Amino acid sequence: MAAFPSFDRSHTDDLLAFLAASPTPYHAVTSAAERLEKAGFREVSETARWDASTGGKYVLRGGAIIAWYVPEEAAAATPYRIVGAHTDSPNLRVKPSPDTGSHGWRQLAVEIYGGTLLNTWLDRDLGLAGRLSLRDGSARLVNIDRPLLRVPQLAIHLDRQVNEGLKLDRQRHMNPIWGIGDPREGDLIAFLAEEAGTPAGDVIGWDLMTHSVEPPAYLGRDRELIAGPRLDNLLSVHAGTAALAEVAGQDLPYIPVLAAFDHEENGSQSDTGADGPLLGNVLERSVFARGGSYEDRARAYAGTVCLSSDTGHAVHPNYADRHDPTHHPMPNGGPILKVNVNQRYATDGTGRGTFAAACEKAGVPWQSFVSNNAMPCGTTIGPITAARHGISTVDIGVAILSMHSARELAGADDPHLLTSALTAFLRG
Repeated sequence: MAAFPSFDRSHTDDLLAFLAASPTPYHAVTSAAERLEKAGFREVSETARWDASTGGKYVLRGGAIIAWYVPEEAAAATPYRIVGAHTDSPNLRVKPSPDTGSHGWRQLAVEIYGGTLLNTWLDRDLGLAGRLSLRDGSARLVNIDRPLLRVPQLAIHLDRQVNEGLKLDRQRHMNPIWGIGDPREGDLIAFLAEEAGTPAGDVIGWDLMTHSVEPPAYLGRDRELIAGPRLDNLLSVHAGTAALAEVAGQDLPYIPVLAAFDHEENGSQSDTGADGPLLGNVLERSVFARGGSYEDRARAYAGTVCLSSDTGHAVHPNYADRHDPTHHPMPNGGPILKVNVNQRYATDGTGRGTFAAACEKAGVPWQSFVSNNAMPCGTTIGPITAARHGISTVDIGVAILSMHSARELAGADDPHLLTSALTAFLRG
């Protein structure tokens, strides 16, 4: 038997645990906050007055977290080094009136969130997780991490042409089954309230979504791959959290920041998305809390750089013609620099130099990604961050397969390599 590769297994193990504990953006930011708390960070409230104290701080809002570390010698105009990422992934989300069904089956009414590969949710054991909003204004996280739901595919005997092309109607074909009998209004929320340990009458709102209960795992003969849900983009959230925790407490020329937003998969336009005011408010308030002025804020922003970290496409061996013929990123080849001259990615030549310098400092290999000219290019929070805040931004990430599937595939070395590059970047 071949020897296992020499990647940092403890880091990858921790990523798999992070994925398993984070079925929703709300759970992901809670998991990130727990890791930062262990590194000495403390939560600050947006409604409180901020002071000039140094050290690690973070703000939680819904499914977003902004965390930063203020060194002892930081001045009001000290620039930031930002790692940007997003916490959300495409999935099936519960509608306001969830209890439905027909022909003796009890089902849940769901909406399609983001650019979901619908077929990957078929015939898969699904759990349900999210946030319950309570009458007193508080929220309660809930996670049913066991087989609860299933979207059954039609048998081939009833669709003889299915292998010639599966067509799924988003309204008719994607509602999961969770039992037998007639639907009863209020049944789902009563069940979830009991699981969360709160009276059903106290629940006045919810943000709930499905997830595959199959745990993330190593894959391949030599286990050089990892398969799991939400690699896009919790892999980057985990790497950014680890990098920020690593540099906290060090003598730094910049203020390191982790900005993990929600709602990237549907355009980032929300109060917790990258196109909202959250990051700008946090950075400005940090400047002003240290006695800074608008001039100091402008100087700080002018010297700030953001690495927008999101997954990209590894070359697919069965569809290599869909990729640019001279750019074929591979798993375990190190993080990728994402380039698009039409600004679907924010990278320019200067940004390339910043990223290359961080990788060189960390001793990490890196690759370039560009889309095939005949294929439309996706985008990230990078261009939004650059345009909204006037901050120099570079788009990077990790090359994966099966992006937007219920279960994605990545190299087992790459999480550690990405974290090493982000750590070097935050150190300046």
